[in-house]
Amino acid sequence: MRFTSPKYIEEIAAELKRNFQGPVKHIVYGLSEINRVETGDLIFVDHPKYFARALSSKANTIIINQNVEVPAGKAIIFSETPFEDYNKLCSIYFSQAEIGAGKMQEISSSAVIADSVSLGNNIQIGAHTKILPGVVIMDNVEIKDHVIIGPNAVIGHHAFYYNTKNKKHSPLNTIGGVKIESHVEIGAASTIDAGVSSYTTIGEGTKIDNLVQIGHDTVIGVNCIIASGTGIAGCVTIKNNVTIWGQVGCASKVTIQDNVTVLGQSGITKDLEEGKTYFGTPCIEAKEKLKELAVLRNLPKLFKK
Repeated sequence: MRFTSPKYIEEIAAELKRNFQGPVKHIVYGLSEINRVETGDLIFVDHPKYFARALSSKANTIIINQNVEVPAGKAIIFSETPFEDYNKLCSIYFSQAEIGAGKMQEISSSAVIADSVSLGNNIQIGAHTKILPGVVIMDNVEIKDHVIIGPNAVIGHHAFYYNTKNKKHSPLNTIGGVKIESHVEIGAASTIDAGVSSYTTIGEGTKIDNLVQIGHDTVIGVNCIIASGTGIAGCVTIKNNVTIWGQVGCASKVTIQDNVTVLGQSGITKDLEEGKTYFGTPCIEAKEKLKELAVLRNLPKLFKK
């Protein structure tokens, strides 16, 4: 998430009471976690497994717990507790308004919002959008025009993102939000989690059935169909005109290309190629999976022989 105005690294390091290495006038433009980092962001890393990825990422500033050579054009803040320090920066620069304060709400006069809807802070709701009873819209949510959000849906709940140490799960502060483009429909009791530091995005014309879960920082393209009971993990990229049928589960950081169809009760564990139909767990092309099932059905006959 971008700062209201850029910050010098010396200011950020002073807030944390940490030493830094890099130019004094080095500029930081925002905070991010590594999966959705943008050029000029600050990220943290606290495990050697991810050092190389963090140091070579788009981030220009890294909070890290080991002395490393500073890459050209970047700066380093040294910390024994990068995760805790990153969370501290989130609290300082992106402090959360009180729940129900209703600050910075921009709602079109033609939007229809049921009386029992709960609206957070820093939200926009576009023209002719309908939000039905029991919906909860949390902070940092932008909803465009002609959107329908079904009863008891939750938009912008905090990201399911934890740092685990010594068998304790500590949440990363959520400072992102949700963007829903025009002509989208969200079914009853579906949930769309906020991005950790960016936006979970639903593309124009996409239709989401009842009881669907969309994880943090997932980006869904235009004119997709997602049927009931589907669970999409965080940081998934779903391109355009994708159809996902009921009770599909999708692992994190997967990319599903254009015009893909995933048949019901499938499990997506890796990237899916454009224009193909998939089935099974883990899913493969449907025609191959159906051949496998046909062979399995014939196994009893072969044993009898």
